[in-house]
Amino acid sequence: MKVGSTIELVTLGELGESLSALRLCVSEAQRELQLSLSKLGQLTPLQAYRVGGRLELFDGLKRLRAARDLSWPNLRVEVHGVDSAGAKVRMLRCNASSALSEIEEAWVVRSLYRDDQISQPEIAMLLNRHKSWVCRRLALAEDLSDELTANLRLGLLSTTAAAELARLQRCNQDAAAKVAIRRGLTTRQTARLVESLLAVPEEQWPTLLEEASHLTLPDQHKAKATVRTPGEQLVSDAWAMKRLAARLHARLLERSLTSLGDPVCSVTSRELAELREVLVALTRTLDLRLARQGSRDVAA
Repeated sequence: MKVGSTIELVTLGELGESLSALRLCVSEAQRELQLSLSKLGQLTPLQAYRVGGRLELFDGLKRLRAARDLSWPNLRVEVHGVDSAGAKVRMLRCNASSALSEIEEAWVVRSLYRDDQISQPEIAMLLNRHKSWVCRRLALAEDLSDELTANLRLGLLSTTAAAELARLQRCNQDAAAKVAIRRGLTTRQTARLVESLLAVPEEQWPTLLEEASHLTLPDQHKAKATVRTPGEQLVSDAWAMKRLAARLHARLLERSLTSLGDPVCSVTSRELAELREVLVALTRTLDLRLARQGSRDVAA
């Protein structure tokens, strides 16, 4: 146990997650951790610091979420005598081996600079990094548009693809991100899209993005699709929509949209509003088709 720290058994409700804004939550990694926790139990304590009468975690956020899903009453927590800045420094050190993404590092640096009012040279000293590293990470965090950040947190973009899009001006990132998300572009493809945009005047960008939305890119390999009958296609799509609808319903009941934070809430609300319009139109068509089928059944 480190000097200046104590290990305590803490109920889950006593643990705060304010620093979770500096981390990404990857659903696959979260599921793997929950499985590990259910099989092996808690092997190491979570790491926290005290803010007033509350404990705030700086390491172990995924384990806390997994423990909640498993309905555990408490967890072992190592409580350190550090302040907010010290907790963020330790967050980077605790995850040095697992390698935070560049964007997560950038969020920590920006928080130290903006929230804790620490100068860039001082941050470099605290993190044992060169000043140029701190400058690059700070620029990356502040170059991301709000919508691009929201898409990243929602898992619609990878961190590496988002870093490529950050090479564009904030006002131009969202249009390019929509193409990358819609087409499911890889990081390499996203980088190529960004390079093609930067190589031409901005007035040509709308045309270039429109073309990129429809053209098949060189390294996109699609498996030969199995030919299905119209009936098989309808049944397959209906099954897939029922599965997705059930999952979406559960997620909407799980938490409010406002709890996601303003940028993510804005993007999510817009997408859900568009989905509602599509579902309303689909419901009308279903009513029409099923009503006609019902009339035929009666006639038969």
